Amino acid sequence: MIYYSENDSKDANPDIYFMRQALIEAQKAGERDEVPIGAVVVCQGRIIARGHNLTETLTDVTAHAEMQAITAAANFLGGKYLIDCTLYVTVEPCIMCAGALGWSQISRIVYGAADEKRGFARFAPLALHPKTEVLSGVLEEECSKLVKDFFKKKRG
Repeated sequence: MIYYSENDSKDANPDIYFMRQALIEAQKAGERDEVPIGAVVVCQGRIIARGHNLTETLTDVTAHAEMQAITAAANFLGGKYLIDCTLYVTVEPCIMCAGALGWSQISRIVYGAADEKRGFARFAPLALHPKTEVLSGVLEEECSKLVKDFFKKKRG
């Protein structure tokens, strides 16, 4: 299943373009039998970091897609703050990831599918930095379907 199209253009709708890139990362997680969640960090219109869930691979409960992307972005930038950056992630961040994103002072978070059971918006809406903007529902159906299909297959 390929979500990225050669016809996509960053100029047409950057949020959709970059969410498709996050979906590609989510697919990588699914191929590793990880929960298929992917993330990319964008700075000045350019992807500076990518990440996908690696909790099973690394036997590390903190190895969420967002955490992988935050670390890679901080390494790329040479500092811990992600000011003027946007995180695109296929599923709403959990409380742990929202806390890390808050500490990073990321400027913007765009996510696809809401996570009613573990998402930060329900349990820790104040975890993010006060200046962080949040946009939800970008390619929501595609993001949600990827996770639902994964768990349906697991229950098999």
